[in-house]
Amino acid sequence: MIKFRIEVSRKKFWKKLCSERKVSLTQLIIDSVEDRLMEDERRKVLKFIEKQDNIFVKIETNINQIAKVANSQKFMTEKEFKNFSEKLLEIEQLKKEQNKIFSKIYSMLAK
Repeated sequence: MIKFRIEVSRKKFWKKLCSERKVSLTQLIIDSVEDRLMEDERRKVLKFIEKQDNIFVKIETNINQIAKVANSQKFMTEKEFKNFSEKLLEIEQLKKEQNKIFSKIYSMLAK
């Protein structure tokens, strides 16, 4: 246990901040002193990652639906196929970039 002096107004402000962020005063102080990502920010980042992942799941579902239509018709024009292939390559690149960003984020969260 560490005791330190603080102005009443500052303590009220910190407590208000803690309430808004849904973290304890102890956690706020520790994260600030250790220059770590605040717990509320950590939750926001994880929520963002989950949202991004859900977006790619929807894209993958759409790709599967297109593939089913193409298989059932046994036909796809060369233009449609070229466009589809380009979009797949673009999605693949975006997924790689997303994974790199997620790796950096996870390493930050681990601190």
